[in-house]
Amino acid sequence: MPRVLLIEDDPAVREGLQLALRRQGHLLRTAGTGEQGLDLLRAEMPDIVILDLMLPGIDGFEVCRRIRAAGDVPIVMLTARNDDMDVVAGLEAGADDYVIKPVQPRVLDARIRAVLRRIGAERSEQERHGDLVLDRAALTVTRAGEAVSLAPTELRLLLELSRAPGRVLSRQQLLEAVWEHDYLGDSRLVDACVQRLRLKIEDDQSTPVYVQTVRGFGYRFGPVP
Repeated sequence: MPRVLLIEDDPAVREGLQLALRRQGHLLRTAGTGEQGLDLLRAEMPDIVILDLMLPGIDGFEVCRRIRAAGDVPIVMLTARNDDMDVVAGLEAGADDYVIKPVQPRVLDARIRAVLRRIGAERSEQERHGDLVLDRAALTVTRAGEAVSLAPTELRLLLELSRAPGRVLSRQQLLEAVWEHDYLGDSRLVDACVQRLRLKIEDDQSTPVYVQTVRGFGYRFGPVP
């Protein structure tokens, strides 16, 4: 049963989601503030965090950054409005996906399961691309012999792009493959994740070697000699 940490300050929303997600088969722990959530994260080691952005005290953006700095647990953020600035800031802070309030429990359950499926879905042998070594079985990446710490969605994006170096994938194709959104989705998820991934694997983000932009279409991996 997936272990979910829900960080939400609204008691009604927190209790409603707690009840609904437990009925969907999740093990729930909840926190009403960012501080409580970070304490529970260290104590409980959940499989995934559901994080409200508008929290008292330490806000959701800072909580997201601290979670991401401490490890690779996936994060789905909750935002009360479809505000571009909030969404982009949350994604840049390290969130893997987002859901707009009011939240439909079945939608949130589907997003949770999609994110968790992405973690263990890849199975293959090690492969080398320039200085990068990808181990699809162990789900690890090294660069010039040094381990690269990637969030689950960053890793999934890298593995998806690197399946066929030189192949161009549209943002919508990546959204469906990596985020498992089967509708006309939000390209900001893809662009923000690409930006975070480049920070970790590229020498120069202005001239990327591994994750290259194909203007007007999407992205491709390499090819890298």
